[in-house]
Amino acid sequence: MPALENPKHERFAQAIAKGKSQAEAYESAGYAPSEPHASRLASNGKVQARVAELQDIGSLRAEVTIASLIQEAAEIQAAAKADKQYAAATSALTAKAKLAGLWVDKNENTNRNVDPARVTDAELAAVVQGDSSEGTSAAPANTSRLN
Repeated sequence: MPALENPKHERFAQAIAKGKSQAEAYESAGYAPSEPHASRLASNGKVQARVAELQDIGSLRAEVTIASLIQEAAEIQAAAKADKQYAAATSALTAKAKLAGLWVDKNENTNRNVDPARVTDAELAAVVQGDSSEGTSAAPANTSRLN
């Protein structure tokens, strides 16, 4: 079922599907607060069908969990090992570890704490040049002017 023709009805149905009360959904759809009107709109057959459809879509998305992804990665890993595709098996193992939170990619970050207003252009260029040369940097000529 496509979105409801009336945009306010669609917003109301989406809010109900997300778990809002009828009154909250009615007001968030752009209507003036009114519990009786909210109740009447909630009993509209098209709105009820749309809410059911939206909830079904949400439940399908909820079925994909970390556990299911780990299980799928385990199956891929087993198949790769059986086919002697060790690189693929290692990739699946890495994916499982990342999903389980056991694998953390680490990056080195360096903060030079340079105030561009207090250094010369040459000193700033030396710091910037040092940052772009993969972790090796030449110290500025006059370090007393750096923070």
